[in-house]
Amino acid sequence: MYLHVGNNKNIKMTDIVGIFDTDTATVSRATKQYLSQAEKRGETVSVSTELPKSFIVTNEGGRTTVYFSQLSCKTLCQRAEDIENEMKRK
Repeated sequence: MYLHVGNNKNIKMTDIVGIFDTDTATVSRATKQYLSQAEKRGETVSVSTELPKSFIVTNEGGRTTVYFSQLSCKTLCQRAEDIENEMKRK
């Protein structure tokens, strides 16, 4: 199953490491450093031209990618939970 993270971008659920709120997660110096290094390595993707509200860290085939989304962390987490619940019912 795939999680829709905005602007027709879908991420495979099994590739998702974490979903983070941009406002609260970037308070930490370590997180800022991590995101800065990921950007320098070309591991970041902006899903939208809007200001990001969340970011999703993935491990796709051994390669880390950070997706910035205009959708809130709460919305993405709810979508992921709905997908997991749907998978359990099948």
